Amino acid sequence: MVLQQEKPIQFFGWAAAGEEITIELRGKTTTTKADESGRWRAKLPAMKADGKSFSVKISGKNTIELKNVILGEVWICSGQSNMEWSVRGSANPKEETAAAKYPNIRLFNVPRHISLTAPRDDVPGSWVPCSPQTVANFTAVGYYFGRKIHKDVNVPVGLIGTNWGGTRIEPWTPPAGFAAVPSLKRYADILKRLNPKTDVGKKYYQDHIDSVEKWVAQAKKDLAVGKVPGNPPARNDAARIGGATTIYNGMVHGIKPFTARGVIWYQGESNAGNGVGYAELKKALVLGWRTVFEDDSLSFYWVQLANFQQPSDNPAGGGWGPVREGQRLALTLPKTGMAVAIDIGNARDIHPRNKQDVGKRLALWALRDHYGKKIVPSGPLYKSMAVEGNQIRITFDHVGSGLMVGKKQGQKPTVADPNSKLNRFAIAGADKKWHWATATIEGKSVVVKSDNVPKPVAVRYGYESNPVGANLYNKEGLPASPFRTDKW
Repeated sequence: MVLQQEKPIQFFGWAAAGEEITIELRGKTTTTKADESGRWRAKLPAMKADGKSFSVKISGKNTIELKNVILGEVWICSGQSNMEWSVRGSANPKEETAAAKYPNIRLFNVPRHISLTAPRDDVPGSWVPCSPQTVANFTAVGYYFGRKIHKDVNVPVGLIGTNWGGTRIEPWTPPAGFAAVPSLKRYADILKRLNPKTDVGKKYYQDHIDSVEKWVAQAKKDLAVGKVPGNPPARNDAARIGGATTIYNGMVHGIKPFTARGVIWYQGESNAGNGVGYAELKKALVLGWRTVFEDDSLSFYWVQLANFQQPSDNPAGGGWGPVREGQRLALTLPKTGMAVAIDIGNARDIHPRNKQDVGKRLALWALRDHYGKKIVPSGPLYKSMAVEGNQIRITFDHVGSGLMVGKKQGQKPTVADPNSKLNRFAIAGADKKWHWATATIEGKSVVVKSDNVPKPVAVRYGYESNPVGANLYNKEGLPASPFRTDKW
């Protein structure tokens, strides 16, 4: 396995109640004692990676020895199907699989889809070195992210994959996350009622059991006289919050508090109906995981949804435009970043095969934030707007060495396209009627206007499921995120 360098290392496990446990590694020793339920925790001081493998001895009434352990960088790779999508199923599978000979990249995959109403203290799975035999079914985004860091920083990398296609964000979020976001208080209140360990939860369960027993008694009476019984009582609270916490319980709770540098996340398709409100759900996920992993410095980088479905001619946008805006707005949280993917998707396939660029773009954030690389981590992100007569000037963060009209084909690097004009900008006045606009790069800003809107108040860019032709980039070749300046 890989243990996280430069952070205190958490160990945890099971033993007989009251059993004393000693942990030894690289000349460091710590002792602890199992509690009444047999659970134990211990912590060793932070250490720096040096490329040398070692053993970890955990001793109590018996001794367990973990071999071929190495210090490095640990990242958790999670989300729905686009994160679960394997190297085998992505672009250039034969070449990529055959070349995956990286013994100092170690992979851990939670192998089954597990949804539970109560937290599970362990997860199945085991650590394996990255090889052509082990990488084929591992998350492609996770692997390409980790490979980039491994190569650029020359450090061992541990990748923990825990993914489930077609899932919403709520089941991945622990109760602490909902409690941390005021707008999601109703989730926290309902979860208290669903928790049988609380007094209110015990009453909720007893009331539910009582109502079920009453239904059974009435159903027997109805059947006796040939009447069809009514529907059994449902726990509607659970349904209203989208199965909140259940996948966290089964596929994440057993990993914490393993020490990691951060999380990469690719999810949102199943929450597209939440639109801009997805920002609040994303904040709950991030704050919740930072709480359960006991690390406020845990970095969290996610993928903005790729372009998908047929393009629209409606300048107002819609479709996946709002949920992408929610993903962008969640960047107000510290120690977060977002990889924009609107130029590498597929109109006919919700699972675009180019995961290489996705992994690289996520890695740029980590390389800048954690590994001392003086690079631009992102394409232009909307910063501010100013009305200037009949036009609006848009400014951006992450302009890098300048803005450009760009063109991206497959996995080839983005190239400047000086003979083309900026596309997919729309503008509106106070009447809230949107019109396609002319957009021009002026220095580090973009000026947007339309003859149909003499008094503009708002701008949108790429605000639809598939903003085909969206072509604003920085000169580092990274695409600008779709955005809206209005809150209509």
